[in-house]
Amino acid sequence: MQDNGPRSPVEEQLQTLLLAGLDGDARAYRQFLDELTKRLRAFLRRRLFDMHDQVEDIVQETLLAVHNARLTYRRGQPVTAWVYAIARYKLMDFLRVRMRHDALNDPLDDASGMFEESAEQASDARRDLTVLLAALPDRQRLPIEMVKLQGLSVAETASRTGMSESAVKVGVHRGLKALAARIRGER
Repeated sequence: MQDNGPRSPVEEQLQTLLLAGLDGDARAYRQFLDELTKRLRAFLRRRLFDMHDQVEDIVQETLLAVHNARLTYRRGQPVTAWVYAIARYKLMDFLRVRMRHDALNDPLDDASGMFEESAEQASDARRDLTVLLAALPDRQRLPIEMVKLQGLSVAETASRTGMSESAVKVGVHRGLKALAARIRGER
């Protein structure tokens, strides 16, 4: 058992209850979970003060995670640090999902403008790609167009161009490398 200096009474109480629970004392483990619930609820309410329903959900998820991970707890280490790390991960998961959900449910007030811009950008990108590909020799341009843009297999491209499969692969590789260099302004 490792000594980490003076511990708070709360830390001592939680650690004593958890260790007794890990050693088979079901009543102590239940008391550990009850005490932990109070502390987790306060911890999460300070962070999600206007989302009381979500606080309870995250408390329950955290308690479940603590229970499932209880055998990973290292005796002698601070229980509260271990538990609050789990709670922070659960809180971050919740916030990440909520942000994704909120982003998906943002109203599209002026959707037409967004799609017009998108279509215009796609048209510009196609035009730029056409110009870039035109600068490549056929042995590089054709494999890129067929394999990467049209989605043909290497074998199909080889049979349509009369090139060997390895020549098609080399053409794609060298062509993409040349395009990248041109975009970076190296050629």
